[in-house]
Amino acid sequence: MKKSLYSAVSLLWNEKGGPSLNRIFEPFPVGSLVLRNRFVRSATYDGSAERNGCVSAEQLRICSDLARGGVGLIITGITYVHHSGRISGFQNSLAEDHCIPSFKELTSAVHGFGAKIAAQLFHAGIERAKFIKAKDQPAFSPSRIEDDLLDPNSYQVMTEDDIWTVIHAFGEAASRAKESGFDAVQIHAGHGYLLSQFLSPLTNRRTDIWGGSLQNRLRIHLEIYRQIVKATGGNYPVMMKIGVQDGPPGGFSFEEGKQTCRLLAETGYAALEISLGLRGKGYSNSEFRTQINTLDREAYFRPWCKEVRPEVKVPVMIVGGLRSFSLMEEIIQSGDADLISLSRPLIREPQLINEWQRDPAYKARCVSCNKCFDALIKREQFGCVQERMDLK
Repeated sequence: MKKSLYSAVSLLWNEKGGPSLNRIFEPFPVGSLVLRNRFVRSATYDGSAERNGCVSAEQLRICSDLARGGVGLIITGITYVHHSGRISGFQNSLAEDHCIPSFKELTSAVHGFGAKIAAQLFHAGIERAKFIKAKDQPAFSPSRIEDDLLDPNSYQVMTEDDIWTVIHAFGEAASRAKESGFDAVQIHAGHGYLLSQFLSPLTNRRTDIWGGSLQNRLRIHLEIYRQIVKATGGNYPVMMKIGVQDGPPGGFSFEEGKQTCRLLAETGYAALEISLGLRGKGYSNSEFRTQINTLDREAYFRPWCKEVRPEVKVPVMIVGGLRSFSLMEEIIQSGDADLISLSRPLIREPQLINEWQRDPAYKARCVSCNKCFDALIKREQFGCVQERMDLK
């Protein structure tokens, strides 16, 4: 990252690459983009999209509330880039042009409240087979997994042509995002979806140039970046949510995760959000941990961020169990991360950032029960279940 970008917002950097001043509410640059503060709404699937993948009135309200509530950057949830990567009938799409007008309305609304917005670009990979029974478009997988419980007829191993089709789809989706007014895109490479599957030796057992060594397993991530640069003309921020370690044993290791982050940053990714790769069993082995009721249970991905941060020269986003403003300030001050990324607390309180700006001692009301996500699985209304119960 060029130091000249930071001079515009009066942010000094020390020799270790971290911020020398704790300015959590000051403007902060991500590539060519300048955010009004360091708070990010981490990409969150809301199950509210129209059936055709376009933005609904409910999604317009959700994002407007977040922007009005003080968030610096909103990242939309799992927008699919190709029909083979769709995982839900209520998921946004940038696979075709027809949703561009609705996305323009969304980005315009968010910009009207002073926030920036990025589209998270997504492909489900083999996870599609678990959620959508689509005979016309089987799920894609890097490899045949003999010990997997899925019906082998529900997915197909990707050919070279399939891989390049998906790479080009990411580029085309990014071009549509730019046309729609999105300020940036984020590539989803965590949580067991396609790009996570390519990184993990548990799900990538290929013997060609797309498997084997870390460089080969990472090849698709780097080619996607190059394709997006080609499609958008460059100078358009491309971020990545990266799973730096798998939950199940024998999977993608953190040592490889650190190397991956360094290679991604060197290639040109503008920021990295550090998260989990393949999920383990239960919420306790996922990115959605529960019982975050003491300070020591918060920021559970901080150790990973702390080790990744010195390896890269781009901003690092910390996500996962952040609830206390004082801890967030300390994380920024320490240089362990550069941006604070929140999901569940903002589901309950979209105005939370404004609350903290008024009163840093304000306590976030999220109790980390995950009932908001359980409700989505049941196709119930998106939102905080606890909040609705309190209002009754």
